[in-house]
Amino acid sequence: MVSRSAHRIAGVPRFRLFVRPAVAAASALAVLGAPALAGCGGGGGAHGTPGAKGLRDPYFPKAGNGGYDVSHYALTLAYDPAEPRLSGTAVITARATQDLSAFDLDLLGLDVGSVTVDGRSAGWHRAGQELTVRPPGPLGDGRVFRVAVRYSGRPVTLTDPDGSQEGWLPTADGALALGEPTGSMTWFPGNDHPSDKASYDISVTVPKGLQAVSNGELTGRTTSGGRTAYRWRVAEPMATYLATVAVGHYDLDRSTAAGGLPVLVAVDPTQAAASRAVLARLPEVLGWEERVFGPYPFGSAGAIVDRPGDAGYALETQNRPVFPGPPDLTTLVHELAHQWYGDSVTPVSWRDMWLNEGFATYAEWLWAEDHGGATAQRTFDRLYRTGAGADLWAFPPGSPPGAADISARPVYDRGAMVLQKVRQRAGDRAFLGILRGWATARRHAGASTPDFTAYVERRVPGADFHDIWATWLYGDGKPPAP
Repeated sequence: MVSRSAHRIAGVPRFRLFVRPAVAAASALAVLGAPALAGCGGGGGAHGTPGAKGLRDPYFPKAGNGGYDVSHYALTLAYDPAEPRLSGTAVITARATQDLSAFDLDLLGLDVGSVTVDGRSAGWHRAGQELTVRPPGPLGDGRVFRVAVRYSGRPVTLTDPDGSQEGWLPTADGALALGEPTGSMTWFPGNDHPSDKASYDISVTVPKGLQAVSNGELTGRTTSGGRTAYRWRVAEPMATYLATVAVGHYDLDRSTAAGGLPVLVAVDPTQAAASRAVLARLPEVLGWEERVFGPYPFGSAGAIVDRPGDAGYALETQNRPVFPGPPDLTTLVHELAHQWYGDSVTPVSWRDMWLNEGFATYAEWLWAEDHGGATAQRTFDRLYRTGAGADLWAFPPGSPPGAADISARPVYDRGAMVLQKVRQRAGDRAFLGILRGWATARRHAGASTPDFTAYVERRVPGADFHDIWATWLYGDGKPPAP
């Protein structure tokens, strides 16, 4: 994200702006503190043990759930900004990874109407963000099952530990759903952790005259009774935090990039003129990134440009990143680079965030190097000598101290500095092979920092990288002068 935590103008980080009303955060906290809500379905009686409530992520331990892997989400949503009210049905296809007597979904702040498992009524109850489902019969290890949740209500906005906001963000003419790191649970139930990726079908019905833009490719649009349904399909695996819905008035522009790749750009009409020049370069940026990083990993590309203030940051939502107002060229390069590093190759925990942001920041450095600007080495040297405040050395990028730090400057800039040190040690040719090979080896999969360091060492067996990992990736404070 450039971020989700930091926009970059002329290479200078601008940390996320607090833009949503405080009342939204208060409502979210009220929900988090609310007592458990009980609900009844069709009994229980499954053999086995309950799946874990949370995956023990080091920074968001309640995020995600154990006992199953999701393969597909089918979301049927309806939203009316005038109320504002969201209603939906989520049909989740998953495979049990143990004998399950019960399992949890992440869902915050919306009212559940019913839950079924494989078409039969299931028992359920609520506690905070946990929707616990007790199926009517046993779910044996390896069994594929479908859970359907019908829900409705006024979705909430979350305030993250770093003060930024996510979840369901009301806008001047609709809404914008952003999910990094845990906001997706405010608008659909799921296994809300980056380690569990799935395909999606997302249908959104809105009042006629509004558009509903989401991830993937638009597969249909129908209007009836004064309302229009937009249907989107994401065939490639996607983490929940990368899902988005943007409801409002948009100018929709369709084009193709190299190789016939469909490009769809949705721009708020008030931002169209100011965005036109940079967005016209989107195919050029994608072509350059394909030459550097390898084949584009998804079936379509594009962007969503909303109004400044609708969100306090740009975010690399899959297929088409979201921008709060017209993006500059550097930000466009950064967010599109995330389609390889973050969206296709996704961190298995939030501790591994530098694998997203360090790579996307380094893409900015490479773009400048290839387009008449400073070399990556000069950018590195400037940061080390004069361009760095104490915040750059506050903690190592491979081990942020807490949830509030995963989008802080060391993850971005010092993460990119790690990659430049790898380039110095490996040499240009081997390093460019690492960039392309890493994106290929982990395409549509998850990865950890140890996965990456081991990959580098395999690709360049004659070089010793241990001092780089110890000093630049995991070391405290400013490293000695290079």
